[in-house]
Amino acid sequence: MTSPSVREITREEHLAHLRLHPDTSHLQIPEWAGVKPDWLAESVGWFEGGAMVTAALVLYRPLPGTRRFLAYLPDGPGIDWRDPRLERLLDPLVAHLEARGAFSVRIGPPVVVRQWDPATVAAGIADPAVRHLRDLPAAAIDGYALDAAERLGRLGWRRCEEGGEHGFGLGQPRYGCLVPLAGRTADDLRAGLAGHWERSLRTAEGAGVRVSWGTAADLPDFYRLYAATAARDGFRARPPDYFRRLWQALNAEDDDRVRLYLAEHQGEVLSAALMINVGSCSWHSYAASGRQGRQLRPSSALVWRMMNDARSAGVETYDLRSVTPALDQDRLLGRLRFKTGAGGRAVEYLGEWERPVGSQGKVLQRAVRAYLGRRGVSR
Repeated sequence: MTSPSVREITREEHLAHLRLHPDTSHLQIPEWAGVKPDWLAESVGWFEGGAMVTAALVLYRPLPGTRRFLAYLPDGPGIDWRDPRLERLLDPLVAHLEARGAFSVRIGPPVVVRQWDPATVAAGIADPAVRHLRDLPAAAIDGYALDAAERLGRLGWRRCEEGGEHGFGLGQPRYGCLVPLAGRTADDLRAGLAGHWERSLRTAEGAGVRVSWGTAADLPDFYRLYAATAARDGFRARPPDYFRRLWQALNAEDDDRVRLYLAEHQGEVLSAALMINVGSCSWHSYAASGRQGRQLRPSSALVWRMMNDARSAGVETYDLRSVTPALDQDRLLGRLRFKTGAGGRAVEYLGEWERPVGSQGKVLQRAVRAYLGRRGVSR
């Protein structure tokens, strides 16, 4: 079997491909390039017999003082990760990126390796002897994903471990939480809520917490809560311009690509979050809340409305994003308990992998890791 060729494609070609094959990560659509002005962007396609079979977004970060780049495919590429000859798909990509000046390639295969049911996670949180999600019995393990990890290692790729044991790092999180929506009614979703979650939702409903869509004019209210969340949780807040760019860039081709939701009580915004919609998945992004009105449980009302709106729109999976796999870390367990309490399955992804390119690749990889490390971590 011959290897496909990889070449640059236009934005219009990429968008046309996505109209036929819409299921991809929001980090792999051409519009995402407009959110990341510090990176150069390129759309690439894999071609077999003259036909494009898949496409990807590549972000290039220049290494200061050089003409070389870190090439990054967040949540990508969306190739067939079950192919027993991954080299036939990855080697043409690496060759193309090396010709562009890349000294290192970093990928994030969009592949789930393990899943844990909400009840299993709840039992693990309650058991002081359980220290990590991997200590719990998985509801599902994808053998093809395990095979892909072995093949990547044999092909010279190395797993990125900057995130450490808590799963948060310079790239995308290795552990997340997914709520299945396909074929479920609102009653089904409500029946899947944990007892503590149901009580919180009833508190919000009884207090009259109201959830509505916001507009670009409401981004300052969102940002006020986001900045307060960053200060409380100890991460570096992105600047306001980032969210203005995100709103404008993602809604440029589809005005329903990103929505802003606001939870209010008596005219005051207490909680907010963005929903990003691509294909059959919606991503719960940049959740934010203040200290005011927390006893009214506005975040529960917010997530409940967002999940149901996604379900009504035909979305199959609601992605609640990152969780900690470390069950002995009290500071982060609240987020895990909240997300799995909403009916989400904890999942472990294949993770991010990198491969040096060229004779100086390994040396320059170390330099860029040090450079990015000095910039800190934002969420």
